[in-house]
Amino acid sequence: MFLKIHHSPEMGDVVAVCDRELLNTTISHDTMTVTISEAFYGNKPATDEEVRAALKNAGNANLMGERVVNLAIEMGLCTRAGCIMIGKVPHAQIYQL
Repeated sequence: MFLKIHHSPEMGDVVAVCDRELLNTTISHDTMTVTISEAFYGNKPATDEEVRAALKNAGNANLMGERVVNLAIEMGLCTRAGCIMIGKVPHAQIYQL
């Protein structure tokens, strides 16, 4: 997985994580097209433990891919029903209010 933390004093940190094979690809579903870019998801490989630690402390999270979404579900941060599918790729956004 790739992990990047966007720091925002006003909104809290946003943790962006995508599965490794999705980085720098474009996925589509109907009229929606999403580019999974290095600019947003970073280029730093992360272990499951590093992703868990980042998500545990995240104000918000943007997750793209089967592995990272499953990890968030295991942590109790989201449910499968709360995710959307973009093509065959699960996507979750998590907000701490």
